[in-house]
This record gives sequence, structure tokens and C-alpha cells, in this order.
Amino acid sequence: MSGSGGRGGGGCSIRAIWILNSLDAVVFSRRFPVVEKRWRTACRSENEKVTENSLSYSVFSLFPSDSELAAAFVERKQREGSARGFGVRVSQSSVGSDSWVDDPITRHIIGLYINKEEEGDNNLLWPLILHIKGNYCILVLPLLEPRHVKAYARLCQRSDCGNAVGADESLSSLLLDLPSITGAFMVAHAIGDIVAGDAVEPEVLVSASPSVGGLLDSLTGSIGISGISSRAKPVAAPVASSIPSSAAVTGAVAVDAPKIGSRPLDKDSLRTFISSSMPFGTPLDLSYSNISAIKVNGFSSSDLPPADLKQPAWKPYLYKGKQRMLFTIHETVHAAMYDRDEIPDNISVSGQINCRAELEGLPDVSFPLTGLNTAHVEVLSFHPCVQVSEHGADKQAVMFSPPLGNFILLRYQARCGHGPPIKGFYQLSMVSEDKGAFLFKLRLMEGYKSPLTMEFCTVSMPFPRRRVVSFDGTPSIGTVSTTEHSVEWKIVSGGRGLSGKSIEATFPGTVNFAPWQTQRLPSSRSFLGSIADEDSDVETENSNNMVNMEEFIMEKMINNLPPVDLEEPFCWQAYNYAKVSFKIAGASLSGMSVDPKSVSIYPAVKAPAEFSTQVTSGDYILWNTLGKCPSAAAEKV
Repeated sequence: MSGSGGRGGGGCSIRAIWILNSLDAVVFSRRFPVVEKRWRTACRSENEKVTENSLSYSVFSLFPSDSELAAAFVERKQREGSARGFGVRVSQSSVGSDSWVDDPITRHIIGLYINKEEEGDNNLLWPLILHIKGNYCILVLPLLEPRHVKAYARLCQRSDCGNAVGADESLSSLLLDLPSITGAFMVAHAIGDIVAGDAVEPEVLVSASPSVGGLLDSLTGSIGISGISSRAKPVAAPVASSIPSSAAVTGAVAVDAPKIGSRPLDKDSLRTFISSSMPFGTPLDLSYSNISAIKVNGFSSSDLPPADLKQPAWKPYLYKGKQRMLFTIHETVHAAMYDRDEIPDNISVSGQINCRAELEGLPDVSFPLTGLNTAHVEVLSFHPCVQVSEHGADKQAVMFSPPLGNFILLRYQARCGHGPPIKGFYQLSMVSEDKGAFLFKLRLMEGYKSPLTMEFCTVSMPFPRRRVVSFDGTPSIGTVSTTEHSVEWKIVSGGRGLSGKSIEATFPGTVNFAPWQTQRLPSSRSFLGSIADEDSDVETENSNNMVNMEEFIMEKMINNLPPVDLEEPFCWQAYNYAKVSFKIAGASLSGMSVDPKSVSIYPAVKAPAEFSTQVTSGDYILWNTLGKCPSAAAEKV
């Protein structure tokens, strides 16, 4: 259990922040001299300990200029193949590089070698938290002890790869000893939301028949016109869904890589946010809405809390008005459906409980979180305002002093207690170079009972490297449309929800593509091609020796198929999956729930509690049963 889900970055100090654009130029940077002074002092102390019998490694203590950091970032991209890098050791990996460590986390926590002659070869800058948002790469450098940098430097030189069981050092054990990493990730994501214009409050739903005030609040995302002291303060940003947009866009595969055409960087807003949210490099409150409200409204004598109460950083203003509590569970369902005897289907649920506490003063709220065993909860993390006691086998007591506005009370990972909401199979075979025959046979909401309601369901067949000309086929239910690179099948559409029953949906048909033209994408061909040569189990014999015509066609097309970036994990061969998008209301799929009657407030106050749920699809993938597919090897007991 950890308290890493919210607005502060307790126990964390930030040395520096850099933002690079799509041209790998530093467009914004901020250094914190107070923290840097602590780092240099620690480096001097650590370097004095170096003896002839120890690793002769002096920790890199000088600070890189923006141009030096940009040059090092470009050099790493060239060495590692992309901004994130390989994440695993491949033939292109070199000793000392991130991929040499052979751990996927090195795609998010990276190291740069700064070219400074006065420092010699020992110029590793680590750990840099890498967060890619829109057109920008955000790098955040947290403060840690020099011995941790030395430990990572040793991992980069190790001859074996991976996190060996029983090994003296591993990257996982090293990161577990660094709580500042969590805080730095929170800073990076907060800044990423600001530069991309995504700094919004998490969505909290109200009941179907709200009062006039509740309806106004749900539409505007404010916390009551008369709600904040004697002056109205627009503290909460307009409510928007906290579910990633890729979950709601049919057929879209999220690609965490810089995009062209993002909004221009608002440096003034960024400077204000950083100065207010992390003074002297210490994150206090990473809520953009709070910082914006303080900048616009300031404080008055009526905003002062009672003298006997200590006001937390996450609640800069006190609420005044009609009191109530709102809880909303948002769950995202991820699945890999194979329909193969040798590969089990995989389905998981990631969820969060969003909360909005319209309570006067600085009260404490508590409630029991029950059903943890039923929900098969595997991971729990809480907002910094939450105090959690030792939990029992199936119960967790939660107490918190709520912030102002909407916030994420907790996050969790769990299993899907109801089974997959959509199951079945998808088949696609290429009957010629420009024509494919496909078949869907699906069953929706099997075993699901009221009040669970599927509000919409769409299946998409993406073809990112082929242009769709036409399709032929009629589904048993729903409507079909095409885009330039996909076929979209709407099974359940808005206004006709599916509740209290299960349905079967089939869709046989063919899809025709524009004539095939061999293309070359030099940007990533070189290193991807060599990986394919090393790792692929595709036969390289002359295609005339193949007996099966379908295998011959697929082999020819795959060999000519332009490679895609490693950032697009589902499109390696571009023919092998369909993606399902859906939304379910009525209850959570994990079994996680909050009983409004069990919510208690101290000091006692009459404040009704409302509870709602919303379930959407994440990466819900139906793999082509006639094609190749990735899968994780099952652990052998």
C-alpha cells in the first residue's frame, strides 16, 4: 500500500526539469539551486570515500547546460533507436547503455551521458524521468544519494542481463529504495498535462435526478456558486473524463510518441505552476486548478481557517454551501483475447475512486473499503490526504481530509469478477494481396445481470499500412462503416443499451485494399530489421517451396510491409488484431464498491453521500486466431 496517487510528492526534491520539442531542442528548463547545492555537497562526501579497492567512479556533480543535455538526449535516441529506447538488451545494445540493463522500466527512467571533458568519462546523469506528452518530452531529475547513481552505473556494466533471482543488485530493488522516483513521476505527469492542455479535474458523476444546484455543478465542474467563502472562486477546472481518450475513440491505438502540431508551450503558466507547486524544488501541491485559483483570486480574511485548525496545502480555500459527498468508481478493462487452447485469455481491470467532498471546514471523512477479496484487488495506492491503517483479509479502513474539488481518492488494479464482457473470436485471412476474408463471432454480456448495462459497443479492424477501398458483408446486428484505414462495426449504439440479457453477434465479410505498393520507411528500418532477423521465427526459404498459398501471400506481404515504430506494439504486422470499445454502467466489474451509508464525517454533519460507477474499455484486443500474436509465457510451477 502506498500514498502515491495524488497532488503532492512527499519525500521528494527535484534538481531540474527540462522540456524538449519534437526537434530535440530544449524549449524550457528550470533548475533548483537549493537542491543542487545539496547534491554537490553529497557528491563531495561520496567521492572522498573512493579508495583503490572500490569502484573508481566519481559521481557526475556538474550541471549540464541546455545544449549539452539536448546533445546527450539526441545521442541516446540514436544509440537506443527511439526516445524511449529498446527497454531490453538486443544486439544493438552497448555496455553502459540503458537497454544493457535489460529492464523495460528503462524506457521511462533513463540515463544520459553528458559530454564534459573536465569530468572525464564518468558523466552519467541519472535518473531522468521521461514522460512524452503531445509534442514534448519532459525530463525530471529528482534528488537522490550519489551511491544510488553508482549502483545504476554498475548495473549498466554487468555482463548478465535481466533481474536475476537472488542477485545482489537489480534495478527493481534499487528503485524500491527511492521514493523520490514516485514524486518525480507525479511532477512529470502534472507538467505534461499542462503543456498538452489536459490539466482537468477527474470526473465525478451525480445521480440521474440531481437538484438544480447539483445539475449546475455537474455541468460546470465548479463547486458551487456560493460555495467558497464570501467570494466565488473558480477553483475546480471544468469536469472532464479521467479515462484516456484512446479508450473512447474506436479503433485508435494509443501511441506514446511526440506528435506534430501540438499546442504552443505556455511558459508563463508553466513558471507560475512550478514556482507555486514546488517551491525550492520540493513538490507540495501538484493540483493545477488549485494553483490557478490562488493566482487569480489570492486570499482574503474570510479565507482564513479557524485558528485551532491546520489547513493542508491541497485545500487552499474552505467550502461554504450545501454539503454532500460524491463518489464515482471509474474502471478501465484491458484484455487480450486469443481463442487458442495453448494461450489463455488475459483480462484485467484498472480502476480509481474519484471523490468530491462539498464539506464546510476541515472535517475528516472515513469509510470501510470492503470486498477486497471479492474484487481480487492486487494493487492499491492512495491520495496523500489519505491515512490507511493495517488492513484485514477483506477490509481496509480509509480516513482522509478531503481536498477542494474533484480528486482521485485511490487507484487499484484488480481482476474482472464477472468474466469478459465481450468474448469470442476474430479471424482474418488474406485470399490475395489486396483482399482479405474475415469472420467475427462474439457474445456480449454473458453472465451479466441488471443493473449492469452496456451503453455502446464498437469493434474496429485497423489496417494502418493499407488503404481500405471497400468491404462486403452484413453483420447479424448493428451497422458497419469504413475509414481510410479501418472497418468499424457498431454493435450497440447510444440510446439502445444492452441490459439484463446476453446477445450473440456475428459478422462474416471481405475487405478490399488499394493495390499493394512496396514502401520503405528509413527512420526505423535499420534497427527493426536486424531485430526481426535475430528474433523472428519466420521461414526465409524461397517462397516457391511453400505449399500453402495463403502462407505464401502473407509471407510476401509481411516481408514487404514497412516496419512500424516500437511505440505501436499492436501493429507489428498490421493485420493481426481487432479492437473493442465499450462503456458499461450500473456497477463495477471488479466488485469494488463504496457503501454511502457507511461514510462517516467528523465533526458530525448532515451530508448525503452519492455513489456511481462507470466502466470503459482500454486496450481490449481480439487477436486474429489465424495470425501471429504476442503472449506472455506462463510461469512454470
